[in-house]
Amino acid sequence: MILPIADRFVAGESPATALDHARRWNAKDVKVILNLLGEHYDDAEDVAADTEEYRTLLSDIASAGLDACISVKPSQIGLDLGTEVFEENLASIVEAADEEGEFVWVDMEDHTTTDATLDAFERFVTDRGGGMGVCLQANLRRTKGDVERFADLPGKIRLVKGAYDEPESVAYTEKERVNTAYRELLTTMFETYEGGIAIGSHDPAMVDLGRDLHEQWGTPFEVQMLMGVREDAQVELAREYEVWQYTPYGSRWASYFYRRVMERKGNALFAARAIIGR
Repeated sequence: MILPIADRFVAGESPATALDHARRWNAKDVKVILNLLGEHYDDAEDVAADTEEYRTLLSDIASAGLDACISVKPSQIGLDLGTEVFEENLASIVEAADEEGEFVWVDMEDHTTTDATLDAFERFVTDRGGGMGVCLQANLRRTKGDVERFADLPGKIRLVKGAYDEPESVAYTEKERVNTAYRELLTTMFETYEGGIAIGSHDPAMVDLGRDLHEQWGTPFEVQMLMGVREDAQVELAREYEVWQYTPYGSRWASYFYRRVMERKGNALFAARAIIGR
């Protein structure tokens, strides 16, 4: 059973609790991206099970009429078993999304998966004519080229700073250099994209930059933030802009919760106070 203090960051263990969470946040004008927790599977049965759950989840989202979509990790749906397995399962999920008229995000993992992820996204989003998005990480040195690569494609790009501990040979490792890269990439996107921009950041400075660039260029955009982080800001922003909350759920919540607690001092203090009952 999920710990009570973890439910700040995880929407329960079942699809039903995740859908209930989406319904509550839709009532606050915040849309929801649902992610079934799981990654780096080396068991084909785990891959098949999560692929099927995503297909069912898409049907449930459509039946409930929710402003929600899904986001999948390549290593969750077979990339560690081979590129062909990953693409076959992604095709199955995309097929289900097409049937229901729903949107599919593809998450980005560490740099060793970038080529396979982007190649698959480019092929599927082109064939589909949209209805998909992919995450790009500002800390990777290659991302300037990837932003340019996808400028004329349908679909959406979620720009994040990057959460993986990457080697300096492929990534910027200093915080301010990552911030500079994020600002430069976001500016390029607003200047050259016709839309499909998702600001995946809790940093008020980056969100403010996006708002300023929108005023300058008129390019449509949305803001994406994690469940449990700056939730008051999510509601406030949703009064004026399109806001999506990235919401994980599932039985593999413990490691995810630990990462959320450790990445920010405020999260750690929240957990500590909850444990000691204050």
